[in-house]
Amino acid sequence: MSPSASSTAGPAPRFAVVGVPGNRRVALFQDAVRAAGLPAARVVPWLDVLRGEAAFRPGETVRMDSPGEDAEVERLLRAVEDPTRVEGTALWYARFTEAVRAVARAAAAAGAVLLDDPGDVAVLFDKRLCHAVLDGAGVRVPASPTSGAAAPAVRDWADVRERMTAHRMPRAFVKLAHGSSASGVLAVETAGPGRVRATTSVERDPAGRLHNSLRVRRCTTEREVAAIVDTLAPDGLHIERWLPKATQQGRAADLRVVVVAGRATHAVVRTSHSPMTNLHLGGARGSLDDVRAAVEAAGGSWAEALAMCERAAACFPDTLCVGVDLLPATGWRRFAVGEVNAFGDLLPRLTGLPGSGAEGRDTYAAQVAAVLNRARNHRAAATP
Repeated sequence: MSPSASSTAGPAPRFAVVGVPGNRRVALFQDAVRAAGLPAARVVPWLDVLRGEAAFRPGETVRMDSPGEDAEVERLLRAVEDPTRVEGTALWYARFTEAVRAVARAAAAAGAVLLDDPGDVAVLFDKRLCHAVLDGAGVRVPASPTSGAAAPAVRDWADVRERMTAHRMPRAFVKLAHGSSASGVLAVETAGPGRVRATTSVERDPAGRLHNSLRVRRCTTEREVAAIVDTLAPDGLHIERWLPKATQQGRAADLRVVVVAGRATHAVVRTSHSPMTNLHLGGARGSLDDVRAAVEAAGGSWAEALAMCERAAACFPDTLCVGVDLLPATGWRRFAVGEVNAFGDLLPRLTGLPGSGAEGRDTYAAQVAAVLNRARNHRAAATP
């Protein structure tokens, strides 16, 4: 059970959560706070932050959550009226990271404690920067010609083709640098001049505008792929080698591993018939027991796979919780880290891994418990 306020000496943390009121993420976090015997978290809407109206209270512990699933927030961040539109992520990134810095300034002025570091968030929401940080820390990642701030910008499809050829990548993932939830992702395959196809959830309307879809589809001509990439390129693109993934029951598989306070606490297997395993795109949860068995049978180490996720999270030491996308290579013996996500903890009803210290807790309860444990340690250290 999560420690309750009454079982902890001294004042318990008082939470504020910056999020979208009524959103399922906020609701699940509130459930975890109440289950720990604490007062409900005070909700600070992202709309208030964007309007310059957010304020915090002395001593509050401030958690930031996703600004997604709010049409007005999306309009203010991306300047689009239709939230299904793909374009506008560079503007979203600039405005969102400034909003995060505004939260940090307001929290510091009030004497509140922030659980998410603005510098970490800025890196986590730029795939090019995140890739370079992980690579520099010795975390295995897919090879990329766009890693790091010094890499030349990708201007169009011609640049993508040139870099795939130069780096001997006949198959690559082309991603929006500031995208999330597989928005704007193309899994591109080439086989000589003019022989190109891509798998994506992007749909292009008659006016050439791009929209996110819940339907993964295949583009079968280079002209179609080029039209999408050329439209996305002004927002910034990241290219990664497409690593062949291990399979489970004939479906490509990867894992989302949640790391809380430096420890891998939760893991879910995601499987799909398409290269994108995101659950909202038709992916399905697989068997974690089968993954562990396959890894051990192949001579690999499940403990080392989790340790890799913890090393990835350690690149962002001032952020309490991240979600790590762990890519198993064919055969289940080796792994790489695909991405690290600032808001990668939305895994309803999933409880903690055996031996993680989060057994019986969901991802939100694990974070509340970590904050309570941190507060206890702080008080113990301050006691003469």
